[in-house]
Amino acid sequence: MDLEAESDIHKTVVIGKKQAKRHILKNKVKKIYVARDAEAHVIVEIIQMCIERNIEIEYVDHKKELGKIFKIDVNAAIAAVIK
Repeated sequence: MDLEAESDIHKTVVIGKKQAKRHILKNKVKKIYVARDAEAHVIVEIIQMCIERNIEIEYVDHKKELGKIFKIDVNAAIAAVIK
C-alpha cells in the first residue's frame, strides 16, 4: 500500500516530536513516519523510543513530502499514526 492511500485510512494522526513522544509514552502509536531530511536532534529520540517499543518506522525522503502525505500545509519531520 502506498503512503498516500495509507494516510486516507488512518484518520488519527499526530504531527511533530512532542505529540508523537506523548503518544508513544502512552503506548498509543501504531506507526511512525520520519522524514530523512529532518535534523537529527529532532528525530533520534523518537526513533530510539520506537525501536525499544517495536513500533513500526516508515521513512520518507523529505519533510515536505511527509506534510503532503498527511494533508498539512507545513513540512513535518515526524508523524505518528495512533492505534
